[in-house]
Amino acid sequence: MSIPSPLILQGITPPLRLTDYRLIAFDMDSTLINIECVDEIADAAGRKAEVSAITEAAMRGEITDFKDSLRRRVALLQGVTVADMEAVYRERLRLNPGAEQLMQACRAAGLKTLLVSGGFTFFADRVRAHLGMDFARSNQLEVDNGVLTGRLVDQSWGDICDGAEKRRTVLELASLLGIAPTQCIAVGDGANDLPMMGAVGLSVAYHAKPAVREKANIAINEGGLDRLLEIVQGSDSTENSTIA
Repeated sequence: MSIPSPLILQGITPPLRLTDYRLIAFDMDSTLINIECVDEIADAAGRKAEVSAITEAAMRGEITDFKDSLRRRVALLQGVTVADMEAVYRERLRLNPGAEQLMQACRAAGLKTLLVSGGFTFFADRVRAHLGMDFARSNQLEVDNGVLTGRLVDQSWGDICDGAEKRRTVLELASLLGIAPTQCIAVGDGANDLPMMGAVGLSVAYHAKPAVREKANIAINEGGLDRLLEIVQGSDSTENSTIA
């Protein structure tokens, strides 16, 4: 099967290669990993259907206030134990296909790697460590005596990590590292990822919602994350590129 050519942005001449970029930012839930962690945690509280419905609406962009939707979902997690979250991590969380291969290729090409998630540090910090990523930004669940309180911890370095915060994090990190936005790649799947995807040189939708696929430079609808390597190493240019 032939691979369609990627969209080449202004100022970038094919062939497009990883070495054209210096920072790649990834969403976590349903992008780097196979689950939405908040939904799986809610399953332990017997509230998965209710939480999943809010998650889906937020990812489709039907709920525009991500912070409010996250607080509503986190409130429904009250009473879940850290042991329950350990079980989610151990039994349900898996890296999506190609994640490790893509990360290795990015490191070999000299890119810095960032995990930026509206999910939770409990999982994000472990995924970051497992993949050997450079940076991570996510939200922290409040825990009291090993039990979730249904609230988030106020973090001194910023507000809830929503779409706007993802964008700010990517651009601020790029600035600190002396990297231009056009030298950044952003990979995501939901409406919460669109702000950062719109601020960088190359945006990638991975098994994404329709609104995200429509606005991304590259959409990977089948296969693993490492399929990006087929595109960034390609040499042709079109106005739009979707991997079927």
